[in-house]
Amino acid sequence: MRTVFWDYDQNVVKMIDQRQLPWATDVAVYEDYAAVAQAITEMVVRGAPAIGAAAAFGLALAARQSRATDRAGLLQDLETAAATLIAARPTAVNLAWAVARLLHVAANNNLTNAADICDALLHAAQTLADEDVALNRRMGFYGAELINDGDTILHHCNTGALATVDWGTALGVIFAAHEQGKKIQVLVDETRPRLQGARLTAWELQQRGIPFDLIADNAAGHFMRTGQVNIVLVGSDRTAANGDVANKIGTYKLAVVAKENGIPFYPVVPTSTIDLNLAHGDLIPIEERDMDEVLTVIGQPIAPAGSTARNPAFDVTPHRYVTGIVTEVGIIYPPFGKHLREAVEQTGKP
Repeated sequence: MRTVFWDYDQNVVKMIDQRQLPWATDVAVYEDYAAVAQAITEMVVRGAPAIGAAAAFGLALAARQSRATDRAGLLQDLETAAATLIAARPTAVNLAWAVARLLHVAANNNLTNAADICDALLHAAQTLADEDVALNRRMGFYGAELINDGDTILHHCNTGALATVDWGTALGVIFAAHEQGKKIQVLVDETRPRLQGARLTAWELQQRGIPFDLIADNAAGHFMRTGQVNIVLVGSDRTAANGDVANKIGTYKLAVVAKENGIPFYPVVPTSTIDLNLAHGDLIPIEERDMDEVLTVIGQPIAPAGSTARNPAFDVTPHRYVTGIVTEVGIIYPPFGKHLREAVEQTGKP
């Protein structure tokens, strides 16, 4: 089952509800684009590629929901829906990228009526989702070259099939290395405050029979300093033109400690996540989420009543800490400004 997909029998969007894992595998059903946007905000679906696909299918839903009687009216309704979807989460660039891609399809003057636009948008959303699976497989193949037999890999957050349409980015590299028969061990950061590592990454590794140990986030430095980590693999929600990487909060300190200890640090990044319009990472908007995510664990309060908290969902790792960036067109090394642009241009996508 894919993380997010279109049910062609019911003409609805379906998603694995990641809030329920690993205790239950529930599939949520959406027939309204505003509900899809809410699902993205509430992290029913999460991970930059997955929310991009969800937003694309959401816009396809919006076209079917529209009551416009002419092409101009439908396009206006789609712009309204697009704004709602893009606002759902601000940091991951895939969301806006996917919506813009579908709006470009809808604007094709050869589509003269609402039915044609609806069909074209659904086809475009499905194509985007299928492409995500294929390019993740390619990234896994390239990234697996970095993994040696016997390596211990440190991983943060969740970057597997659940963070994408299927397969995964950084975890996809681990899956590929495992399929190649390499004996590997994964140290899984629990990834507070939402525990994506403990809940989701551990579940995915367990499903595939890949050996892992769950560790507290604050233990990562110990394992790196004592020589128990060979490589650090993470994802990215947005990568600036100079190679600065915005990823799940806690990534920056991992990169700094990895460099201090001579451990290679590789984000695994589809080119759709590279934002050439942003010169550096300080320009990336950082989402700050509800403080209750920090003040509670699985709904249980852990701080004195009346406590307040700060909850940035992401941080930015400057490119000087990045060894290389794995993409679907190969592994990119410094100078990132030149080579990231070449990688994006190689895909032929805007």
